[in-house]
Amino acid sequence: MDLATATATELIRAIRERRLASRELLDDLLTRAEERNPELNAIVAWDVDRARAAAKAADDAAVRDEFAGPLHGLPMTVKDVFETEGLVTTSGARELSGHVPGTDAVAVARLKAAGAIVFGKTNTPLYAGDWQTYNDVYGRTNNPWDLSRTAGGSSGGAAAAVAAGLTPLELGSDIGGSIRIPAHFNGVFGLKPSWGIVPLRGHIPGPPGTLAQPDVGVAGPIGRGIADLRLSLDITAGPLPQEAAGWRLALDPGPHIDDIRGLRIATAFGEGGDVTPVAADVRAILDGIAAAAAEAGARVAPAPLPVPIGEGLTTWRDLVMPIIATDLPDHVFAQLASLDDVTARAMTSRFRYWMHASDRREHQRAAWAAFFEQHDVLLAPVMPTTAFPHDTDRPLAERTVDVDGTSVPHNMAAAWCCAIGSALLPVVTLPAGFTPSGLPAGVQVVGPFLSDLRLLRIAEVIADAAGVRFTVAPCGSPASA
Repeated sequence: MDLATATATELIRAIRERRLASRELLDDLLTRAEERNPELNAIVAWDVDRARAAAKAADDAAVRDEFAGPLHGLPMTVKDVFETEGLVTTSGARELSGHVPGTDAVAVARLKAAGAIVFGKTNTPLYAGDWQTYNDVYGRTNNPWDLSRTAGGSSGGAAAAVAAGLTPLELGSDIGGSIRIPAHFNGVFGLKPSWGIVPLRGHIPGPPGTLAQPDVGVAGPIGRGIADLRLSLDITAGPLPQEAAGWRLALDPGPHIDDIRGLRIATAFGEGGDVTPVAADVRAILDGIAAAAAEAGARVAPAPLPVPIGEGLTTWRDLVMPIIATDLPDHVFAQLASLDDVTARAMTSRFRYWMHASDRREHQRAAWAAFFEQHDVLLAPVMPTTAFPHDTDRPLAERTVDVDGTSVPHNMAAAWCCAIGSALLPVVTLPAGFTPSGLPAGVQVVGPFLSDLRLLRIAEVIADAAGVRFTVAPCGSPASA
């Protein structure tokens, strides 16, 4: 077994069958991290001593045929926005550089209770608020396929660590593409679950101690295969403890799916050109995965989106910008309120305007639901390009992305992720292939609300038909080499 490429599911099976020791796996990950992490800066906080003790305890228990749960003995990392008991949690903020929580975030606690061993935290932009990963506490994370390029954000450290073989499984979060964009840029698998099924309590932002659940934002896994995403979802999804007395989560997997034949797969690779074009090398990869699905027997055809990308993006902005603004210092909020700028107006809008946007979103969700009565899934771009060169010196509002010679505003580049995210839909990001320059690109596989289990199975058969497999990144080698 190649420990750098084996899925978490395969590694757990080997630990249970005592073909692999948890300590052996942890030592292998730490050795790889010692070699590769200095140039990546993906893992930024460590808990090695406690992890080694936990791995020994897991191995001793396995000898007795005692297993903590489905993740027994699996070392993993989590994004540095989730509070971790006894391990610093900064969310990339200098003011939280000494914040050591006394309890775990709910999702982290569920992973640990299932037997996972958290040995480190992965880097994120300041308060998870960028599609690149850098901050004043830990610095910048580099893409393992080309160090001169971004790893994406805000789960950039998470995806880079998985891609480089430094961890088999990660817990990320996504409010505007923060799982999907890094998965696309780094060539790994990611799941943005349906909104509300995985608790975000213990996630920063909001401030430490926040109990309210934010709109649109979700927690979800990043891994080396679909089975890893499914396993993590099974463990982390469910009501908050105080709500468990009244309801249970029972996601319907739908009819059994043996293979891809007969599945109704819609594609929308060219729509939204008025918002952002898609680069030719990325479009070729998207066309390739659609063609592979069709050749394997799926019914694949382009379809007009039920909600144009521009309209969905506007709804996302009007819903999410006020959420982001809630944690701003008073003087910064006051400065924004004085600006005549569409984003500033959205961030400082009154509740009545947010409610108007929420109602508009419900009409859009109804349109999406009707769309999925005719289609099983939608294939869509993640970003218009592969990972772009680091661009962190300019303010966010001044940044652009070059799409085959067209300059696209940085925010507009994430239009596909934001527009789909505002409808609260589940999305699997598949690594779909590599450009001629050697950079990975992914595809969003989008399904109806609460179809997460069925969506994972459909993504799995699409991946099988297209020959999608996890490939560990070379680290340090430019993509053009």
